[in-house]
Parts: sequence; structure tokens; C-alpha cells
Amino acid sequence: MAAVLSCGPGALLSHLSAAALWGIFRDAERLEVVVPANVSRHRPGITVHRRTGLHTEARSHVDRIPVTNLVATLVDFAACVPGWQLERAINEADRLDLIDPEALRTAVEPLSRRPGIGRLKRLLDSQTFTDSGLERRFLAIARSANLPDPETQAQVNGYRVDFYWPHLGLVVEADGLRYHRTTGEQATDRRRDQVHTAAGLTTLRFAESQIRYEPQRVKTTLRSVATRLLNAR
Repeated sequence: MAAVLSCGPGALLSHLSAAALWGIFRDAERLEVVVPANVSRHRPGITVHRRTGLHTEARSHVDRIPVTNLVATLVDFAACVPGWQLERAINEADRLDLIDPEALRTAVEPLSRRPGIGRLKRLLDSQTFTDSGLERRFLAIARSANLPDPETQAQVNGYRVDFYWPHLGLVVEADGLRYHRTTGEQATDRRRDQVHTAAGLTTLRFAESQIRYEPQRVKTTLRSVATRLLNAR
């Protein structure tokens, strides 16, 4: 807050500092603030960026601190970090239910060109294509197992799940749908599964490779579990 206030009216926390404030990045080592292009500020210990049209950019507050909104933060972040860190930040935003990749891609589309836009779009385009293809493959397998179409990206017990059959109490997670999973993210997956189990649901988790290359095994597992659950009702 002190850094933003020291840069005057209209200043916002930005770039890596903003990503850290949003909780999607943990290694910010410097304070970064963005100010309107017609403002000149030099503050010891603060990297000050200038931006045309800042007054028209959507703004947010996190812990009452003025900050670039999440979409703008990710655009700026894309211009500053390697691709794997950008992917991890998007994954974290998705995991925290701040924004999902498809909504992010839609929000980025109308933005005017600036550093980071192209890189962010390319990453989202490649991942959205991959995820859509994987989802279509899984739904085809589920239909071949004589299951009705599930709810997709539904909110269940406070978490967004990939596929959900309410009448069966069955949740399926396709791990390839949410980027690469770190050890910490795998631990979060276990907590999610435990919450669903405590609520009386059954969770199946399939790897991307299983859906792509072992569809018969996935089909057999789905059919067996669905039959058991249906008979138990």
C-alpha cells in the first residue's frame, strides 16, 4: 500500500508484485507499480511502469490495495517470466477459482496490444485446444459406456470438477484439463477427493494418457463403477 500511495493518484500495484498479491506467484523480489503515461515517478526501491490508457483499465483491490485486475496482471506477468512460470500462474488462478483458462482467453481477446498479450494468447490457445480435445474424447468414452452426459465444470462441495453425474454421486477428474500438476497441486487434489468422499460421493481420476491411449480401460472402469453406484441407490 505504501508503494502505491507513494506513486500518487491512479497508481496501481502491478506486474510481479500484483501477481504475488493475487496469490498466483510467490517469488516477487521487488515492488512494481504502474502509473499513467503522463506521470513521471521515481521512487527508491520501486520499479515504476508507465502505461497509456491506464485510466480506462479495469482496476481491482486486494486487501484494500489498488492493483491491476487479474487479467491485466496476467498480461503483464506474461511479459516478465518464462513460459513455465506463466503456465503455473494460470493454473494457480484456476485452482483458486479466480478465473478459468477459457474465461481468461475471452477476456484477453479485446485488449489493445501491449507486451505479454501475444504470449498469453498463444499459451491459452494451445491449452484450450488440448483441453477441449481431451474433454471430447472422455465424453465419447462415457457415452460408449452407456452413461448419460455429465455436468461439466460443475461446482461440487465448493470445488469445480471436470465431470459430475448427480444421480450416481460420481465425480470424474481428468488431470490433463488443468495444466501440469506439481507436487503441491497433487496434494490439493487429494484434499478435494477427500472432501467429496466425506460427502458420500465417489471420485475417479484419470490421467490424460489413459483417456488418449487406454480408452477401453477407462470405459470398463466407468461402466463397472456406474453399475455399482446405480445398484446401490
